[in-house]
Amino acid sequence: MKSSRFLTHAAIGALALSLSSAAFADTWRYAHEEFEDDVQDVYAMAFKDHIEANSDYTLEVYRFGELGESDDIMEQAQNGIIEFVNQSPGFSGAWLPAAQIFFVPYLLPTDEQTVLEFFDQSVAINEIFPELYAEHGLELLKMYPEGEMVVTADEPFTSPSGIQGKNIRVMTNPLLSATYNAFGATPTPLPWGEVYGGLQTGLIDGQENPIFWIQSGGLYEVSPNLVFTGHGWFVTASMANQDFFNSLSADDQQMVRDAADHAYAVTMEHIQGLADESLELILESSDEVTVTRLNEEQIDEFRALAPAVEERYLELTGEDGAMLLEQFKADLEAVQSN
Repeated sequence: MKSSRFLTHAAIGALALSLSSAAFADTWRYAHEEFEDDVQDVYAMAFKDHIEANSDYTLEVYRFGELGESDDIMEQAQNGIIEFVNQSPGFSGAWLPAAQIFFVPYLLPTDEQTVLEFFDQSVAINEIFPELYAEHGLELLKMYPEGEMVVTADEPFTSPSGIQGKNIRVMTNPLLSATYNAFGATPTPLPWGEVYGGLQTGLIDGQENPIFWIQSGGLYEVSPNLVFTGHGWFVTASMANQDFFNSLSADDQQMVRDAADHAYAVTMEHIQGLADESLELILESSDEVTVTRLNEEQIDEFRALAPAVEERYLELTGEDGAMLLEQFKADLEAVQSN
């Protein structure tokens, strides 16, 4: 297990305490959920480069585990301990139910270019979501896709019956749990730091993540059967503490937004082809890995179960969710008809 990447809880607590007691007017802090050179880190470093090239500010970037896990860094951002945070809707769905829309299976297409165009042009992404995040004291800078979700399991499968009753690790997200319930599996919430060990010991039978994260985190070492189900994309969001952002001058606010635009452009270029590169690295590293890509007939078996998850999304989110889902689908239709 790649334990060297993780800090002890005591170290995390001490670091968070030192941050909360420090007051560096010219130093800003940005925490994200991933490892060095992963997608969120690429975004963060491009954001940092733009900030530091266009101002006298310094941006300190904290990677996974350095300030805790995703829930920890979000709490620090909302409390103003750090200025910037990157958190996926998989975690923010607990306090922002509408964000769980990304876990309605088969809502987003698998085609990479279509997904990228959608994020560029979507009204739901670029106009509605900023208002929703603002209600929670956060200035949404960018939402962006990281990669198609891939399921790893203890054995290959091509139909819902193949994961019937299997313990599949999920983020603490009600809709993601609903998805795997619909597929017939047993959703098992587990912190990311425990996933490798859980797969290794058989506590869980599988999990889902983008292929680059499966490679970076070494998950293929203990869960070698990769299944491309086509059911969704991993999406994340970069944001600022809103009180902090509102305290900035108009020029500094624009500089932060420009940094987000720059980081987004760099990151969208970075992810193109990343899945293929990551899979190649996995296959070079292990002879035990199997790769299963579901065909359309096999995907249709899973897609037929998706309406139950969409219904659950509407139950969780009410009128706001219905409005967002309608706009989301309209945005997708507009992109796909181009």
